[in-house]
Amino acid sequence: MMKNLNYIAASIALISLTKLFTFAQDVHFSSMDYSPLTLNPGLAGAQHEVNATLNYRSQWNSISTPFTTIAAGADMRIKAGNVSKNGIFAAGINLYNDRAGNNSISTNNVGLSLAYHLKINQNSTIGLGLQAGFIQRTLDASTGMWSSQYNGIAYDPSISSGETFGNPSFARFDVGAGVVYSLGTNERNMRANDGMRLNAGYAVFHINRPSYSFFNSEDDPLYMRHAAFVNASFGISNTTMFIDPGVYFQLQGPSMEILIGADYKVMLSDGSKVTGNIKNSSVALGVFYRNSDAVVPRVIYTYSDFALGMSYDFNISGLSQVTRARGGVEFFFRWAMDGSFGKTKSRI
Repeated sequence: MMKNLNYIAASIALISLTKLFTFAQDVHFSSMDYSPLTLNPGLAGAQHEVNATLNYRSQWNSISTPFTTIAAGADMRIKAGNVSKNGIFAAGINLYNDRAGNNSISTNNVGLSLAYHLKINQNSTIGLGLQAGFIQRTLDASTGMWSSQYNGIAYDPSISSGETFGNPSFARFDVGAGVVYSLGTNERNMRANDGMRLNAGYAVFHINRPSYSFFNSEDDPLYMRHAAFVNASFGISNTTMFIDPGVYFQLQGPSMEILIGADYKVMLSDGSKVTGNIKNSSVALGVFYRNSDAVVPRVIYTYSDFALGMSYDFNISGLSQVTRARGGVEFFFRWAMDGSFGKTKSRI
């Protein structure tokens, strides 16, 4: 029985690797709002004066060598003379490293973003962001498992795979763009709790369709990724509670992802406005659903300018028979210094 399970696991790992060769998908996080520049370059400067994030994700531990992704990003607003009266410039950088399987495929990405947010009125802005960078990808074929290495009974690593790759390491220039709309109402204090914040955006990545093939071919361009989202934070009047819903949609070639859910947030303390000795703090519990794939609960603790959270994917697709519902764990961290844009202060 154990041998059969091992064979099934190896087969699934092989199929997953084969799909990566057939078409490529970008990395994704279940907590997309904590990796803003991988979601939309227009988010640079849209939510915070200064913002820095760190993400770690590990998935499919139960059926193969884990697929791991590490990402980091930072963005900030740039005030240039009188421009800040009508709008504001912002810049950002994001990086990630993704390792698929037994380090067989490694992808590195670095992107630089520049955004401008036009002030529509006291409570709303619309911003346009551009992103340019590089994708670097490597393949170690010696660590792969190939169908030609099946001896009729089991996988035999001593059998030559017969696979050759003319381009096992390459780098490509990459371009993306996005637009973001932000709306916020004035927030008086913790007791009134009458504030609201909403962000919506649409972005396209890989506009130049860079080649993504490990073979000496230019006929395998990377699919463009379309990403749309709406998220918000609604204060429940005269309480210390918030409801923070979010909907995220991504389409890349034949792959489509819809993530929908909400956090329930409770303010534990309201920061003192004069001395600053008492800091804002809150805790949030949330549940999200990814279409036909996973249920994702998460928890977030915020203290002053810092937020730390964890989410976990409970797999509910057909793959759950092997994963036993264990999809992947994700940790995320954010440091955000909020500033006023007009008279509105961001709380998400």
